Amino acid sequence: MCEASAYIYHEGQEELLLEDVDVVRPEEEGKYFLQNVFGEQKIISARLKEISLLNHRIVFQQGE
Repeated sequence: MCEASAYIYHEGQEELLLEDVDVVRPEEEGKYFLQNVFGEQKIISARLKEISLLNHRIVFQQGE
């Protein structure tokens, strides 16, 4: 499977947002819609910092 885990980087630390993410969609300015294979959804206010497909990681940065 090709799902990834999504993290938020804030104040020097990474926090897990959602596991098994298979949909990332930009919404309005500065917001992203995330959905995992189980149907769990989140909308976050952050900027995209890094996507590592090999490591199955999506990292967003908040603030800073």
